[in-house]
Amino acid sequence: MGKERMYQVILAPLVTEKATMLSEKGAYAFRVALDADKREIKQAVEGLFGVSVVSVNTLVMKGKTKRFRGRPGQRSDWKKAMVRLAEGQSIDLTTGLS
Repeated sequence: MGKERMYQVILAPLVTEKATMLSEKGAYAFRVALDADKREIKQAVEGLFGVSVVSVNTLVMKGKTKRFRGRPGQRSDWKKAMVRLAEGQSIDLTTGLS
């Protein structure tokens, strides 16, 4: 997998209270492309951050129905990936280094 596709697969890290608590246990959350599968996500994280991935869990977050100026609208669906790293490894999400 090329570097360009790796950056297309991993869109952004998720920095939430729950994701921060998981990072202390060796698991990290990322926003990923809707068409990315677990194998691609694993290769992208290993290639970009130089760590070894033990498991990848994914879920599709369905977009909420919202109103905008009185008219109904739909937010876009997006995909979340929870990545568990090997024991003793970590990723510094502020700099992108392992």
